[in-house]
Amino acid sequence: MKLPRYSISIQSFFIAFVFLLNFTAFAQEEKAGASAQELADKMANPVASLISVPLQNNLTYGIGPYNGSKYQINIQPVVPFKLSENLNLITRYILPVVDQQDVTGENTHEFGLSDATVTAFFAPKTKGIILGVGPAFLVPTATEKFLGTEKFGIGPSVLVMHQGKGLSIGFLANQIWSVAGNADRADFNQFYTQIFLTHSYKSGASLGITSEITQNWQGNTTLITVSPNVGAITKLGGQTMQFAVMPLIPIVGHSAIRPDWGLRAVVAFIFPQ
Repeated sequence: MKLPRYSISIQSFFIAFVFLLNFTAFAQEEKAGASAQELADKMANPVASLISVPLQNNLTYGIGPYNGSKYQINIQPVVPFKLSENLNLITRYILPVVDQQDVTGENTHEFGLSDATVTAFFAPKTKGIILGVGPAFLVPTATEKFLGTEKFGIGPSVLVMHQGKGLSIGFLANQIWSVAGNADRADFNQFYTQIFLTHSYKSGASLGITSEITQNWQGNTTLITVSPNVGAITKLGGQTMQFAVMPLIPIVGHSAIRPDWGLRAVVAFIFPQ
């Protein structure tokens, strides 16, 4: 198997790993331990009224018949808007930057932006069950033919979760259909859901497990991954941050899209209000 020269991704994983090993020392320096747990709980809530900019690094190997490899960093800012005393609008953006080789063919290489996803959750203030509903958009921002769909898409998104102090459990999902774009390209018709369970601690550390399911109705393919994860809230200078690492374990997937294994490291910049 050919190993890609992803020096940036390796450095990102190494930095995240080092900080996670030392999260206890950082937590001891944090005077307000309860506030660290509160931030960890808010980061586990996709519709929390909290500005954050996660950088999600994904490294996968053994993709498809050519044993391809891919490094993808998802830039994922979350920006909330207060519409009223009882209603927030939480906007979530995902802009992927992809570097892959031997995925679309032998001795091939693609680098650039992939298509962006924009989701807007209307989240009323509720007790017990947390709800969020709204539209999801597929925006054709890809800079390479093989990295995007050349289609504009739209569909519904929903979040249902329960959160107590230290425990978050729920799921979010969206279904997007293409409605415009290059008529020569295949239509986009895809369902995505993420199921998550997270437990946080006073230090700001967290343990959890996540499962992601992607169903491509157009191509009739399903990809299911499971990811146990560990994370930590800390500060670098005056900047509050969260670090998390997890394996990407494929459970179900067509041989054309399923990787042999993967690894994810997340570095999130947090801006408490």
